[in-house]
Amino acid sequence: MAQGNPYTNDKVNAVNDIRDRVENQADRMSSSVEGAIKSVSDRGREVSDNVQEVAGNFKSAVDLSVRRQPMATLAVAAVLGFVLGAIWKS
Repeated sequence: MAQGNPYTNDKVNAVNDIRDRVENQADRMSSSVEGAIKSVSDRGREVSDNVQEVAGNFKSAVDLSVRRQPMATLAVAAVLGFVLGAIWKS
């Protein structure tokens, strides 16, 4: 029976070992990236929900202010518009 060259077998084994290590590292990196993407997605969803809640609260506060004190609300809106205009101009 002919046996293969032991140096060739060593090289094949070394290449297979390197391939296995690379595959394992790629799997770990893939899992890590998937976890990071899920975390960012969850955090983005949470931020979006919070922004919607604040916007709803702000709208409710403005509506209530307009009904109870329309002149004061108008004055605040005018001052705010003036300040934003001054900032925009500069």
